[in-house]
Amino acid sequence: MRVPSVPETGSTVSNPVIPGFYPDPSVCRAGEDYYLACSSFEYFPGVPVFHSRDLVHWTQIGNALDRPSQLRLPPDAPSSGGIYAPTLRHHDGRFWLIVTNVSGDGNLLFTATDPAGPWSDPIRLPGVHGIDPDLAWDDDGTCWCTVAGVSQVRIDPYTGETLGEPRRLWSGTPGAKAPEAPHLYHIGDYWYLLIAEGGTERCHGVSIARGRTPEGPFEPCPDNPVLTHRGTDHPIQNTGHADLVQGPDGSWWMVLLGVRPRGGTPGWHVLGRETFLVPVDWVDGWPVVGELSPVMAAPPWPLQPGAAESHRDDFDLGEPGPRWVSPRRRPPEDCTTKERPGWLTLRARGGSLDETDVTFVGRRQQHLSCRVRALIDPAQGRGGLAVRLDEQHHYAIEAASGEVRVRARVGPLDSVVASRPTPEGPVVLRIEVAAVQDVRDARTGPDTVSIGVEEPDGTFVRLASLDGKYLSTEVAGGFTGRVIGMFASGGSVHFDWFDYEPTDD
Repeated sequence: MRVPSVPETGSTVSNPVIPGFYPDPSVCRAGEDYYLACSSFEYFPGVPVFHSRDLVHWTQIGNALDRPSQLRLPPDAPSSGGIYAPTLRHHDGRFWLIVTNVSGDGNLLFTATDPAGPWSDPIRLPGVHGIDPDLAWDDDGTCWCTVAGVSQVRIDPYTGETLGEPRRLWSGTPGAKAPEAPHLYHIGDYWYLLIAEGGTERCHGVSIARGRTPEGPFEPCPDNPVLTHRGTDHPIQNTGHADLVQGPDGSWWMVLLGVRPRGGTPGWHVLGRETFLVPVDWVDGWPVVGELSPVMAAPPWPLQPGAAESHRDDFDLGEPGPRWVSPRRRPPEDCTTKERPGWLTLRARGGSLDETDVTFVGRRQQHLSCRVRALIDPAQGRGGLAVRLDEQHHYAIEAASGEVRVRARVGPLDSVVASRPTPEGPVVLRIEVAAVQDVRDARTGPDTVSIGVEEPDGTFVRLASLDGKYLSTEVAGGFTGRVIGMFASGGSVHFDWFDYEPTDD
């Protein structure tokens, strides 16, 4: 097990600070503690919540939406639907979380006294229209909700009632598409309106305007966009959807999403949109964003120990921990450690990974190269290990009594690419993801996904090696990243353990 070292003040740290499919970060500080929430789209439980003392090392402490009463997703909710763009704030001794459920309930507001949970049932906001809602409070207690577009309305955050009519605000650079992800801040003598624009692909950027009141009028920063990597060969692209936070020493920082495309042209990112950190200075009343890079100067305060990068679950501690997610829902009768103590039992609903109601439990792929292993007993059914992007893009190894099969689904194409007889009884399934180091030509993919079984002596029997670009957003579309995990496609299958190990250089 590898544990990140604890850098001394003045050293460097790596970016992203939260790798993998953790997009649309929103951050707040309460005392010396920072808390951060991300979008979760079609996955349940929803809205992962993280804690940090240094803005660099983050530990997931829960999921804000961990009950069906909080997160209602219909069985046919599309991939990349569901929960969009939370804003997390600490105000008046309470934590506030506002999100959009684009697959049903619209804009919702939740509260908690402890960000680890439990969070309240939702307060519905039927009068707030638009995605990416933000919350900000004036000195007199007025609560402003600003949404993509960009428009704003006063609300009662305790009841969800809108107070007055929505009004348009500054919507970014004229002609730039998709003004979204608004955040409103009262800093010094001004109210600042931070937005993303240009779309969440390669033209993504961050712009800002300021006004004397939260209602504006807003004047744009003369140096907009204050952050973008559009039109560059920078290794971090799609930079945007940012949020600002002030450290206890008075310094300012920005969290934002970005991607790490690899391979040939156009470059494929497979981990999804990840959370990055960058310092911010203020010059003449405007934020000046520092250089965003894979290695950055550590914040000027002592850093805390990071969580272990490897992850092994022996399913001995009850229900799955907070990093485990499932598409749309996870009924306890279909995913339990109680049926066979020390094992995770999955009971099939849908017949395959192609179906929206598949029984699947996974964790986000967080490293460009990694090794995933699981011991499965398929005696009572059929199931296995999969790398999932959505219902139409996934690679899997499926075990049934006496056989394993490697299956690849890419859009309308579905093929069994390899099979092998196996002895009766439990078998270790294995997936190895290796980032490509040598780009041979423009078609070279970002990584290779090797799939097979493991012999009792640990030897890897590779049954197939597949090009990873077909499990990328550039091929599949949407807003999510890879999730690697276990599934049941028939009857009941049992997993004794699951092991995820990064193998990045």
